[in-house]
Amino acid sequence: MAEAKHSLYLMGGYCDPETGAKHADALERLGKHTRGKSCLYVNKLADIDLAVLEDMVRADWAEMNRRYPA
Repeated sequence: MAEAKHSLYLMGGYCDPETGAKHADALERLGKHTRGKSCLYVNKLADIDLAVLEDMVRADWAEMNRRYPA
């Protein structure tokens, strides 16, 4: 059975230049992936460093909460 491909939408790096710069560094350490403007595509989670992905998601979450407070 083929594994599912994963599409992640990381808007914080797209909306904020500082978060985007952090993502650029993280993407170099992430592992095998492709990307679009705000999308990150991963074929298998085993191909990437999950700790790096977690840091990217955390940074995006913080930026979106800063930009759009509840």
